[in-house]
Amino acid sequence: MTRPRFDLTAYLVTDRALCGARSVEDVVRRAILGGVTLVQLRDPHAKTGELVEQARALLRLLRPVGIPLIINDRVDVALAVDADGVHVGQADMAVSDARRLLGPKRILGWSVTHREQLSRALPTELDYLGVGPIFATQTKPDAAAPIGAAGLAEIAASTSLPIVAIGGLNAQNAAQALEAGAAGVAVVSAICAADDPERATRELVSQLHQAQRVGRTPAHNARNP
Repeated sequence: MTRPRFDLTAYLVTDRALCGARSVEDVVRRAILGGVTLVQLRDPHAKTGELVEQARALLRLLRPVGIPLIINDRVDVALAVDADGVHVGQADMAVSDARRLLGPKRILGWSVTHREQLSRALPTELDYLGVGPIFATQTKPDAAAPIGAAGLAEIAASTSLPIVAIGGLNAQNAAQALEAGAAGVAVVSAICAADDPERATRELVSQLHQAQRVGRTPAHNARNP
């Protein structure tokens, strides 16, 4: 079973509201210039047709530079546009159902907050885990309580899957997530709400690469089952 190779180092989750007057495409374009390695389209308020068009617009930016596009929750949208994968949460479609619909060649990520949740899915069905929130975040109003670096380390010690940490992360604290066992960090406001998304991405990537160089996490974190 071979799925697309991917790099969790600097994972951007889009938020149309936080982009302000700028389009999501413009922010993603600047993030690409700054070195983002993976992009997830997340817009729970968009209608299906609108989400499909947004995904296609992002694919036109990402495919030429080899950066995968992940669709949040919507397996149907991912299949419609031939996206690279899907990310599902605890309250979304079951991992087994998502994998069956996606087939073996697309990336599938899953949100986890507590170690006990790991028993609800087979590791072989997944490519990575999104773990968090690590710190307090205003991006997702219904987010669980922060688990901190200790909670992240507990989950990392309990799975062989690569982890992307999420929740309140930015260039100033991203290294803490890598120290706790994450392969990369997912950010929303740190890029979408930044005055200069390219510079914000570049600063985040610089901090992450520095952490990788000193041995906190391997620079190569893609999974290719």
